[in-house]
Amino acid sequence: MNEKPTILVVDDEESLCEILQFNLTTEGYAVEVAHSAEEALRKGVARYDLILLDVMMEGMSGFRLARLLKEDERTARIPIIFCTARDTEDDTVTGLNLGADDYISKPFSIREVCARVRSVLRRARNEQDQTADKICYETLCIDLNRRQCLIDGTQLTLTKKELEILVLLLRNPGRIFSREEILDRVWPDEVVVLDRTIDVNITRLRRKLGRYGSKIVTRLGYGYGFEV
Repeated sequence: MNEKPTILVVDDEESLCEILQFNLTTEGYAVEVAHSAEEALRKGVARYDLILLDVMMEGMSGFRLARLLKEDERTARIPIIFCTARDTEDDTVTGLNLGADDYISKPFSIREVCARVRSVLRRARNEQDQTADKICYETLCIDLNRRQCLIDGTQLTLTKKELEILVLLLRNPGRIFSREEILDRVWPDEVVVLDRTIDVNITRLRRKLGRYGSKIVTRLGYGYGFEV
């Protein structure tokens, strides 16, 4: 997460949005507001670290917005705290089943909201740290601590250089690396390494990756990249 976490408050009560924005900003967060679920979607939700979300709004409900966000891999991991006047047990269960991280009933105190926000962000940061040692694309995963590459849970037999090339490409999806860049990063201490060495390793890597091999693309005259 960023040093200053970014929070989106989604509520159709403008005065409440202003109060939450002022107090959360005072707590050190970067806070933006949206007065409807539709407006929240137009803002590009993927860039926020946490969403404070009302349930009962005109148009799309908070439950519907949460469902959309949890179904999209770009936003599925963003923590959501429901803030709502609906406080029945069924509503709470519905919110939590949708993947919400917390549920605050209105009226609430600002101190309570700030405490819940701190707690959820801390938990999300810890979860993020636990997955930081893995790089994954769909079922293709690299465990950086164990120096292992797995597809569908089955370990592949990769050489040290093949693994390092794959780590470089997977960490930078969509970016094309020239042969010179790959040489500098994967063979930094070698005196003489031919460009052909890169091509041979890429060819072997594609073959070993099976259905994911086609994700390693060649841009003639430029180099190689992992296309998502």
